[in-house]
Amino acid sequence: GEGEQLRGAADFSVVTGAMLENRVPRGDNFTDDEPEENVKWWTKAVQHTRVFARVSPIHKQVIVQAYQKYGYNGIGDIVAMTGDGVNDAPALKQAEVGVAMGQRGTEVAKDAADIVLHDDNFPSIVKGIEQGRLSSENLQKSIMYTLCSKVPQVAPTFAELLALPQALTVAQVLLIDIGTDIWTAIAYAMQPAESKLMEHTPRHPRCEKMVNSKVLAYSYGYMGQFQMLFCWVMFFYATPGMWELYRSGKKPTEYSHEDFVTETKGQTVYYWTLVLGQIAAAISTTTKMQSVFGFGTVPYGFPNKTLNLMLFGEVVLGLATIYVGPMQSAFNTASIPMNSVLIPITAFVGIILLDEFRKVAARSLEESPGRAPSKKT
Repeated sequence: GEGEQLRGAADFSVVTGAMLENRVPRGDNFTDDEPEENVKWWTKAVQHTRVFARVSPIHKQVIVQAYQKYGYNGIGDIVAMTGDGVNDAPALKQAEVGVAMGQRGTEVAKDAADIVLHDDNFPSIVKGIEQGRLSSENLQKSIMYTLCSKVPQVAPTFAELLALPQALTVAQVLLIDIGTDIWTAIAYAMQPAESKLMEHTPRHPRCEKMVNSKVLAYSYGYMGQFQMLFCWVMFFYATPGMWELYRSGKKPTEYSHEDFVTETKGQTVYYWTLVLGQIAAAISTTTKMQSVFGFGTVPYGFPNKTLNLMLFGEVVLGLATIYVGPMQSAFNTASIPMNSVLIPITAFVGIILLDEFRKVAARSLEESPGRAPSKKT
């Protein structure tokens, strides 16, 4: 009865329409000039209320506005509203996402809504949310992958200021960006979801952007640094004569023909190592927490056939750039010994293993007792 509802409403678990009469905003929406008592009341209501009972159409709209103004610790919630009748139309229009019923919903409700459920099946909303999260997640992963190579691409420019031989040419940078990275990044659109996609707290678009500090830290401060380290190690270790050329202290104007050949081979090894490093980054970035190979969890594997094809294409293009004459001329590469091709594979293996260890550590922290589930990147 009414008495039970009011007793439940005392702790904000149930709020009735009668209790909202004096809580509506002064104007069409809540502003920063609302009475302090109303602000405190709504702040508690949006945190604790589970049921709004016997509310009018205007109350429904006010409730949506309250969540948008006072939810999420004052930042404002992103609100979805479901409805099927004429009385629901104002709230459906007010919400960021209005969801109307396609079979039993009125035309007014459908016109006011952003989404119409043709089957009137609420689990379809959950499936839609999952697909939205997956699209957002894959776009973020694509950005993370694309940014990784920027550190090892720009490092040779600064290294030349320290009198190091040129390690990468502009043409080779463009070949990586346009010839390989862009197609691999697009392939992330077909990436299936990780096993715990719906268990994480959703990303709030007003306080956590798509490209945030975690994305930049991963791409520039973590993955990009390992790529750069392996590229430089292979540049000096896997290139015959490169260390001796550096120790000689010669300037480029003093190079002999043999020195130029050694520099070109060094650039080729640096380029090839970066290609392998980007393939490793592409595989690692397909998941943020779940192991690709099943270390401590269900293996994610390689379910994206399009991405797999793109990675194979990167290897083929990289080898063609090294050994095919016209490609050598266009991108200033040279044929290198087989050892110089095989040794950089350690960069590929090393980067993948390092990120697998990171994922194991991240899962351990997330699953530790007393720790709340972490937000997604």
